[in-house]
Amino acid sequence: MNNLHLTSSLTNKKEIFNPINKEKVSLYACGPTVYDSPHVGNARALVVFDLLFRILIELYGEKKVIYVRNITDIDDKIIEASKIKKIDISNLTKTVTKKFHKDCETLFCLNPTKEPRATDHVDGMINMTNKLIEKNAAYEKEGHVFFSVASFKKYGNLSNKNLDDLKAGARVEVSKLKKDPLDFVLWKPSDKNDPGWDSPWGRGRPGWHLECSVMSEKYLGKNFDIHGGGLDLIFPHHENEIAQSCVYNATDKFANYWVHNGFVTMNKEKMSKSVGNITTIEDATKKYSGQVVRLSLLSAQYKQPLDWNNSLLIEQSKTLDKWYSMYSSEVSKKIPDCFNDLLDDMNTPLYISKLHELFQQSQKGDNNKKKEFNKACRLIGLFNETIEKRAEYKKSKAKISEDNILSKIKDREEAKKVGNYKLADQIRNDLNKEGIDIKDEKGKTTWNYNEQRKDIYI
Repeated sequence: MNNLHLTSSLTNKKEIFNPINKEKVSLYACGPTVYDSPHVGNARALVVFDLLFRILIELYGEKKVIYVRNITDIDDKIIEASKIKKIDISNLTKTVTKKFHKDCETLFCLNPTKEPRATDHVDGMINMTNKLIEKNAAYEKEGHVFFSVASFKKYGNLSNKNLDDLKAGARVEVSKLKKDPLDFVLWKPSDKNDPGWDSPWGRGRPGWHLECSVMSEKYLGKNFDIHGGGLDLIFPHHENEIAQSCVYNATDKFANYWVHNGFVTMNKEKMSKSVGNITTIEDATKKYSGQVVRLSLLSAQYKQPLDWNNSLLIEQSKTLDKWYSMYSSEVSKKIPDCFNDLLDDMNTPLYISKLHELFQQSQKGDNNKKKEFNKACRLIGLFNETIEKRAEYKKSKAKISEDNILSKIKDREEAKKVGNYKLADQIRNDLNKEGIDIKDEKGKTTWNYNEQRKDIYI
């Protein structure tokens, strides 16, 4: 396979990716709303679109790919969180944004080309809203401005929903003010103590959907290549983006390809803050390295659900421990053949199975395969740490000092000498719970730090 193929949510078909301009390949992915710590469900989108960014760079060159990922730093959720936590909104958004950037670093995600903040683009949002009113695609009512869904005939195409069904199940935000239950907010009034900007409709703030339309157009243009995000954003967020952007620009298309990652689940239930079954990225990477978390998130095909559990993390941790025995700073200059699996709609499960094959070939002493293996690992954001760095990380997670480890190993050897194998096994189990693996080989006991501690539940 020589071309990138992606399953577009708009057509529900796998399509050959043909960029509008090969000299300026464009990707927009919805970033975080910075009101609380990002969780593993959010991390999946981060890692998936980081992978897509890496693939595009390999195909077209680093300087020819523009990746925009926004920061939503004004939103009703942020306002509510600041009141509950009794923290100034500016301090809250700065703190959460800092956490988010730390999480990105821990997961070895590349920096996007642009990372615009919503609050820096309010003037553009006011302008778009005004123009939509002039086009009779929006209307003002008591300081609110609503987009008229009836003005866009293709509404519902992305989510594959018809208007009658949508109206029947519509969640009406301010029903008395809307002409149609499906109409959505472009601008809303702000209370005197809430963040707000002066506008032709009074002091207020933008609607959530408006933000991405304005920021994507500013950095990528009226029509760009790929728009990405989580499956839960298809409706209403992305559907509304398409409607307002297409009407505003008088175009049939907004983004040419729509790519959505599947949910992360826990016990088969979607991970979300509202359900309360979340694991933050910070907590996950305290217990397992960022590389283990990243590999776990890539273990399933990106469109499929991924169940988050301790068994998954232990398996990927063991895999990385094994793969690191073939770590090398020398990498192949050519692109590995398995890269074709990434071109096939980012088929990471098949790609990872090929990595296992390359590893086995490397073990047999094939130096070219070893270089290829190391190149292939780096293509998906692994092996960003040297063997020494990984060893230091594992050591830092151990709950027991090296002197204590050696003392317990000595006690175990003494127990074995007198035939007290029950005590010897108990010492082994205790060490394992503390993050230490021990092996008996040729009459000698060796030990190593691990991430597969039995006392961890994520």
